[in-house]
Amino acid sequence: MKIEDFDFHGKEFQFGSLAYIMEKNGFIHEGQWDYERVTFDYKMLDKTDDATYFLRFQAVAAEGEIPKEDAKVQLMTPFLGRHYYPHGVEYDEDFPDKIVTKCKNKIETVYNELVEANK
Repeated sequence: MKIEDFDFHGKEFQFGSLAYIMEKNGFIHEGQWDYERVTFDYKMLDKTDDATYFLRFQAVAAEGEIPKEDAKVQLMTPFLGRHYYPHGVEYDEDFPDKIVTKCKNKIETVYNELVEANK
């Protein structure tokens, strides 16, 4: 599920600022060895239906190489998925309102911090 309530798509940010803000807000970026693309994941556990959800932000290098702090990256529209073991993450689902609301709140926080950092 793409979350398109925010104006992220195509916006450019310095990778160092982006990585700091994402990690500060609980997103992880680990185990990725790619100089052109990056993914940040925020994991949510829902004990009511024993489900694991991921809010995912992806970006591509616009200038320089990831993970250099001065590289410029272009953000893509964030999306939400549910993990199914052992198959992986599915994105074309009906998601609980509480999970969607939590994602929108998290995205709003990240968005505001990115805008402030790039003034």
